[in-house]
Amino acid sequence: MNEPFVYDTGVIGGGLAGLGLSIQLAKKGYKVILFEKESYPFHKVCGEYISMESWPFLQSLGVPLPEMQLPIIKKLIVTAPNGTVLQDELPLGGFGISRYTLDALLKDIAIEAGVTVKEHCKVTDVQFADDLFSIHTKDGVFNSQVCCGSYGKKSNLDVKWGRNFTLHNSRKLNQFTGIKYHIESNVAPDTIALHNFKNGYCGISKIEGNRYCLCYLTHTDNLKECDQSIEKMEAEILSLNPHLKTILENCKKLYATPVSISQISFLQKNQVEQHLLLLGDAAGLITPLCGNGMSMALHASKIAAVHVASFLDKKTSRREMEEGYTKEWKIHFAKRLSYGRIIQFFFGKNWTTNLFILFMKKTPAFTKWLISKTHGKPF
Repeated sequence: MNEPFVYDTGVIGGGLAGLGLSIQLAKKGYKVILFEKESYPFHKVCGEYISMESWPFLQSLGVPLPEMQLPIIKKLIVTAPNGTVLQDELPLGGFGISRYTLDALLKDIAIEAGVTVKEHCKVTDVQFADDLFSIHTKDGVFNSQVCCGSYGKKSNLDVKWGRNFTLHNSRKLNQFTGIKYHIESNVAPDTIALHNFKNGYCGISKIEGNRYCLCYLTHTDNLKECDQSIEKMEAEILSLNPHLKTILENCKKLYATPVSISQISFLQKNQVEQHLLLLGDAAGLITPLCGNGMSMALHASKIAAVHVASFLDKKTSRREMEEGYTKEWKIHFAKRLSYGRIIQFFFGKNWTTNLFILFMKKTPAFTKWLISKTHGKPF
């Protein structure tokens, strides 16, 4: 059944970027509808480390961070496949919180702000005609003046539109799989650790309660080599890193079957597609080694909210909104993504990873500079 009502903004995807944008627009008095294919709360493949640059913004949305007793992360450990260890301080640092908790909390804040949240509602198509969007879902067709996509790393819409990254066959920046567990471990609570293995790396950091997030990215070649068995891959490939082996053998996995996602790509993406403003991973995915994807998603929602509001208030045209958002997005994030891709290039083969981490260990000034290039400032 089609809904004749026209929303000011339709948001596809209820992750951090989508929820953050929806809350901001609703608080300004706009009518917003958000579509999420899952039902809250749910787990996502995500490192669950957020840079402190996002702390004031999340508070402004209504997230009571100081009251949540979240782990504050100030130190970084990076290990090579051969066991070489690099340690450094994180100048800005971050905090740990699960997406299971944070997304559900933001969803409640969005509803309280007046957002219409459609859970378990997958968007199958979006059409733009006569200056309006028709958003097609299993629950009907919904109309909006503006439509924003914050649906993650890859969706059916990307394939339908033939976005460039879906057509590219680059093996260095494409064809990755993400795996995530929550675990109990004795890893230092103020530290985020990145343990490298052949064609992949694993991040471990504390989240709320007594849990840790263990999330790793692996090229699909590793799974093929291990007969598509995650357990075999962890035992025969990940565990060749002695530090990772110790963690995997001694941790307690809090759910037996991991959350996984495939076909991850770090190739460049457009920030506007079919007149949709794209946010978060839909606009560009930073490598997990840089650990700032969630902060970038939240910051992009703040940027988008300004440009969408200006359009809805008839202060700018649609073209000006799209060009203004793209320009500002690139100013804040294009270089961070570029540095992330450069770092990704040196991680993969064991010998290049071992050599690069050894070089970073012997040049602390370079390491601090590189860290600074993948972090932003509070917004």
